[in-house]
Amino acid sequence: MTKVAIIQEAPCILDKKGTIKKAVEIIQKVSADGAELVVFPEAFISGYPAWIWRLRPGGDWGINEDLHSRLLDNSIDLSADDLKPLQDIAATTKTVVVCGINERDSQNSCSTLYNSVVTIGSDGVVINHHRKLMPTNPERMVWGAGDGNGLNVVDTSVGKLGALICWENFMPLARYALYAQGVEIYIAPTYDSGEASVGTMQHIAREGRCWVLCCGVALERSDLPENFPNIDKLYPENENWINPGDSLIVAPGGEIVAGPLTKEKGHLFLDIDVDKAVKSKRALDVAGHYARPDVFKLSINKERQSTIHITNES
Repeated sequence: MTKVAIIQEAPCILDKKGTIKKAVEIIQKVSADGAELVVFPEAFISGYPAWIWRLRPGGDWGINEDLHSRLLDNSIDLSADDLKPLQDIAATTKTVVVCGINERDSQNSCSTLYNSVVTIGSDGVVINHHRKLMPTNPERMVWGAGDGNGLNVVDTSVGKLGALICWENFMPLARYALYAQGVEIYIAPTYDSGEASVGTMQHIAREGRCWVLCCGVALERSDLPENFPNIDKLYPENENWINPGDSLIVAPGGEIVAGPLTKEKGHLFLDIDVDKAVKSKRALDVAGHYARPDVFKLSINKERQSTIHITNES
């Protein structure tokens, strides 16, 4: 059995150092309680930009500029040591950590942000880094489109892990890419919530015959920093909950075994039998004996996309 911990907590919004410190403290606590796999929400470091759903993309220019600038300054540069505290605590506690981040591109213009998820192995090494393939609607005013480079299932000390972010879980081919790589623990950090989101997670568990760990964003008005611009207009005092969370764990086949955790901060703990993800495929294996490769095949481009290609002249 493997003990997993789904963390439904708010980050320190627009505060990278504060959020990383909070994440380290949470990992220390839940690992002391036996957690071997710890999952954080979408864009946990340093916060999902929920304001994009209330600001006018072509208006509210000053507020958008202010908030984007602060998000940029508090995003993760994977070419630096930004994640070292998380990597160190993962290695110290022998814990696998999956965490959503706002990532700042360090290869091209150095100013594009991506909605990314990183998987840190129990030795403290980043073993996968996936950028959200397609930001949704106003999210495209914040994040660039990712690529297939991180569309991987990785072997870890707790099983074969794969992750898709929020509405990527509605993308059949993205899901199939994980199924076809033998995913046992399917991780879904998401801002989505509600009955439809819960139903989607159940469908994935039925379709892929894998464990589904959905980690939702739980955010209240009181979580926003005191200097958040125009807060009373965007989030009136009588409207505290911005997003309810709805984290849950679904067993292979579709049964909800923990959660949903709604309008509540906390952790979901559960011991899961990872082998069940393999044994559940006896009747239905959509990427194995229930597939028809003579009719359907999926091609994946895993090349990291770049806006520049330099050829050295001799």
